[in-house]
Amino acid sequence: MSKLTHIDAEGRARMVDVTGKADTVREAVATGLVRMDAATRALALSGDAKKGDVRAVSEIAGVMAAKKTSDLIPLCHPLALSKVEVSVTPHDEGLAVTARVKTTGPTGVEMEALTAVSVACLTIYDMLKAADKGMVIEAVRLEHKTGGKSGEWKRLHTL
Repeated sequence: MSKLTHIDAEGRARMVDVTGKADTVREAVATGLVRMDAATRALALSGDAKKGDVRAVSEIAGVMAAKKTSDLIPLCHPLALSKVEVSVTPHDEGLAVTARVKTTGPTGVEMEALTAVSVACLTIYDMLKAADKGMVIEAVRLEHKTGGKSGEWKRLHTL
């Protein structure tokens, strides 16, 4: 089993010291799905939901969440993000969310991409729950990352 980087020699949680790590361009892409019935998806795509434009509000919520990741996840480093792009698109079974996050620095942006997707999905749920309480948020996952010592990683099967 590999050593966990957020645990010190005494088994206590710690923020990883990235002082000596080189700044590299780092990018992460995460995805998620909000499964819903066809009528709810049509409502979301119409832009006529009672709370407003579901796609636009969810995309903005995802961008805002990426910027707040270190406030939400205790051991994440605060990062200067150079790009956050969140898109909500139609999917056969609901709405798919994709987040692409980029920075130049000593640590990666996987958590920021995953946080962006998670909050965008939660926003979709919040905006549409009056129409469909049976929606399911699922498959939130890292799809691709580049940069740093570990280099490139890519999921073999995507949504």
